[in-house]
Amino acid sequence: MKKDIICPDFPHILHGGDYNPDQWSDCPDVLEEDMRLMKLSGCNTMTVGIFSWAKLEPSEGVFDFSFLDKTFDDVYRNGGRIILATPSGARPAWLSQKYPEVLRTFSDRRTALHGKRHNHCYTSPLYLEKTAIINGKLAERYGKHPALIMWHLSNEYGGECHCALCREAFRNWLKAKYGSLDNLNKQWWTSFWAHTYTDWSQIEPPSHIGEDCVHGLTLDWKRFVTHQTADFMRHEIESVRKYTPDIPVTTNLMGFYQGLDYREISKYIDVVSWDNYPSWKGDGSDIDLASEIACVHDLNRSLKHKPFMMMESTPSCVNWKPFNKLKRPGQHMLSSLQAIAHGSDTVQYFQWRKSRGCSEKFHGAVVDHVGNENTRVFREVSELGKRLSKLDQIVGTQTVAKAAILYDWSNQWALDDANAFCKDNKKLLPTLNNFYRPLWKRGINTDIIGFEDNFDKYSLIIAPMIYMVDGRLEKKIADFVETGGTFLATYVFGLVNENDLCHLGGTPCGSLKKVFGIISEETDTLYPDESNKVTMDDKTFTAVDLCDLIHAETADVLANYSSDFYTGMPAFTVNRYGKGKAYFIAFRDKGDFADTVVSKLLSECHITSDFDGELPYGMTAHSRTDGDSIYVFLENFSSSELSTSSKFNWTKVEDGSAVTGSKINLKPYETLILKR
Repeated sequence: MKKDIICPDFPHILHGGDYNPDQWSDCPDVLEEDMRLMKLSGCNTMTVGIFSWAKLEPSEGVFDFSFLDKTFDDVYRNGGRIILATPSGARPAWLSQKYPEVLRTFSDRRTALHGKRHNHCYTSPLYLEKTAIINGKLAERYGKHPALIMWHLSNEYGGECHCALCREAFRNWLKAKYGSLDNLNKQWWTSFWAHTYTDWSQIEPPSHIGEDCVHGLTLDWKRFVTHQTADFMRHEIESVRKYTPDIPVTTNLMGFYQGLDYREISKYIDVVSWDNYPSWKGDGSDIDLASEIACVHDLNRSLKHKPFMMMESTPSCVNWKPFNKLKRPGQHMLSSLQAIAHGSDTVQYFQWRKSRGCSEKFHGAVVDHVGNENTRVFREVSELGKRLSKLDQIVGTQTVAKAAILYDWSNQWALDDANAFCKDNKKLLPTLNNFYRPLWKRGINTDIIGFEDNFDKYSLIIAPMIYMVDGRLEKKIADFVETGGTFLATYVFGLVNENDLCHLGGTPCGSLKKVFGIISEETDTLYPDESNKVTMDDKTFTAVDLCDLIHAETADVLANYSSDFYTGMPAFTVNRYGKGKAYFIAFRDKGDFADTVVSKLLSECHITSDFDGELPYGMTAHSRTDGDSIYVFLENFSSSELSTSSKFNWTKVEDGSAVTGSKINLKPYETLILKR
């Protein structure tokens, strides 16, 4: 198995963070101290230039790269490398003042003033031109510098613009997609409430002061925003690739952020990276949160099915949440190694040194305002740096998964927009996590895949609340099951097509009625204080929120409802189709039923953890491999010491010492990195 190393010329775990020497350009003693502290902390990579445009181009056409010249040379001289950002996320004031077309317009058609960040128009030809100039200058100047290992495109792309340029671009995008107004009207079902369009110029993006009831319009607008953001990003890529064709590019994503379809965005970057800021409590109650964060790591790894980057995290606390709690001792080590366990080849921070002023002056950092190494946080970062320096053999290794969970941004957008069920909170992501958690706690490597991914590599695919099913997905599911796969779907499955039009002829749609052997007649929405009961194998489970009322045709009934007017109706079924099985869960549960079902399916599919041992609650084990060796990260997310065993004997990656599988103890928040 070939390793996929992010930077082949620097094959180490990248450890470092966002570095802003431009904020300290009048403090040479601080900059000199930064170099000493970087070496002391074991940080080997700095990300620079993210918000430096005003420093780099203080007035139009006047450039000053002196602070970056020094930074590149200093970092490289001290054994480090540079990730260089394009500065498009925060333009200088002179640009906004002279060229107001670059300012973003809100959905109520108000234009933003200059300020904050990420508030530019992605369509503006002028802004595209100005970003291409500054990006090109940076690429030309530093493209051959030995410190440069990667481009960081802008920062956390997001938001939308409703200016005249964007509205016209949206109409052109729709023309290319639908070809004619007649087809658009048909696909959007605009005869509803007499919303039929008779001229392209009548189409406006959704807004609370205008149209927001045509679901096809809302869905396509969200897709267009992704398209336009990706188009802007491609322009940025072109402007740096002209001078640096071999330097990889990334941009930092934000987990399950709903503003963009990250599967589409990830097509154009070389490496996926994301910003990880969980709200750890440190009181022993973080196990479910650890599972949720692991799921996001798996999502980012699955976007390109190769190692990713944890581009931002904090070694202490953030400053933008309602409650900004410090990480407890040991949590930084644990949460950082969790990222490596799930496929990251970096641990990076926002930020290296705390800003002295403005909105992020109290955001956590490696170097606090005290400015030296004599802090708890610095010591923990340094200790992590020592461990990461011993993990070179893991860099570029792959994660092999036989289980996958299906997730799609368009599906969530459409489901969230539906005036149905629990109208304002469909709970798709909590439902996804209810199915992910049983996999995570058993140490099962899991991919979070999209509709376009290859299903053939998996034995088990779980599809929570896949409301939107088009013809291609319908066929992929049928083929997967027919050729021997096990597929688990849930309530509100296959109700609409790719344009958010309801399927006719019953659900699940089309041939999936035969695949699952059921027909879903209607869905009951329960009030928050209500529940139903489900009985399976003499055990009773609680149904909450949503209950599909289904009829079994060829499916075998494995569980039934036991209260309300649908007492006795199927609640859980399985249908044999071809060589495989299609399971259907008709209700939302509190997690215990999902756990029971996932355990059953893992056994049937012969899917086990590479650790191959019983894992007590709070301990998990996930693996990476180079094809010859297996590396397992055994982690304790509880506040108590835990013990386990494995049928294998192992060696510790960091020092090569033997670990007998008969009994392995882990202290609270401890991670053991094993190899066999």
